[in-house]
Amino acid sequence: MEFKVNSKVLEKLLAKVIPAVPSRTPMPVLENFLLEIKDGALIVSATDLEIALRASINVAAEANIKMVVPARLLYDVIRNLEETQIHFENSANYKLKLKTDFGTYNIGYASHEDFPAIPVVSREKEIVLSGTNLKRAIDQTSFAMSKEDMRPAMTGTLLEFNSNELRFVTTDGHRLVKFVYKDFKCDKTEQYIIPERAISVLSKLLSESDVKIYLSKTHISFIMGELEFITRLIGEKYPSYNSVIPMENENIMKIKTADLLYSIKRMLLFSSSNSKQVKFTLRKDNLEVAAEDIDRGSNATENILCDYKGDTMEIGFNTAYVNDVLTHVNNEEIIFKLHSPTKACIIEPTSKKESEELLLLLMPVRLNS
Repeated sequence: MEFKVNSKVLEKLLAKVIPAVPSRTPMPVLENFLLEIKDGALIVSATDLEIALRASINVAAEANIKMVVPARLLYDVIRNLEETQIHFENSANYKLKLKTDFGTYNIGYASHEDFPAIPVVSREKEIVLSGTNLKRAIDQTSFAMSKEDMRPAMTGTLLEFNSNELRFVTTDGHRLVKFVYKDFKCDKTEQYIIPERAISVLSKLLSESDVKIYLSKTHISFIMGELEFITRLIGEKYPSYNSVIPMENENIMKIKTADLLYSIKRMLLFSSSNSKQVKFTLRKDNLEVAAEDIDRGSNATENILCDYKGDTMEIGFNTAYVNDVLTHVNNEEIIFKLHSPTKACIIEPTSKKESEELLLLLMPVRLNS
């Protein structure tokens, strides 16, 4: 087997696939790339058994072959080369020889037989989304995934297909985010839960280009040009999230996002490390924001101009959660819809695209007496 490839082209290819190579694993074979020459294409694959990445480029090679090559070593060698043509050649003693104008590098390789099979997802049903829209949906929702393994379904992002919309939902029990693409056509209602690690990797891979999505009961595949990203799905039932979204929150506050966000960032400095609590006192045209750290003997209070219609109310929130929510609302103004100090608060941007909907829910905390 022999072929030539530009070092920078190969570096770009390997950089797309290496996120699937685990840094620590009890299975040493997973620390490798699977290199395959097949019908004039170089296909590079990697997996950690939860996610898998596969990318290809065309090369001039006559023979087909598969081999397993140490991923980090190969990637580090390639990315530390000046731009040059690399001549690849394998030998009978399981050595992969890389020759350039500057030198020769020999890397030991192994048989592909012990490398796990990359899952194959049927392409009977195809869904196409723009990479820009998919990334925005992920970035708007991923922060609210649960970090607790007690409820595995909540550690991922829910993709819910309905007859005329696609929903992305995340919740950790304290906050919930629902991002909806309207005018989305689907044959039937289906739910799929994508694990947190897969969401994190996918977000970094997305560009403006369209993404083709294929689904099975156990896996989901995203194809972006010559790159395929496959992840297992969480095989659990997602909580009935609609049941926790209040229908009647009659107290309405409209406020500038930046004013409240920067106030909350300052309150983070004063809220107790245990309770992480911030108190909102809502009155006509005014929001008082207060935090106190009794252990350090420090406290802070600020007043922010707002448009509030409703009863005077004191309500407590986790300061860090409010900060997260405000950071992910890309809108000049936001609306808080409240019912009482013990009921969930709904947060929405004041303006939105006709084809999209963003709803954030925040559970209050009990105020210190």
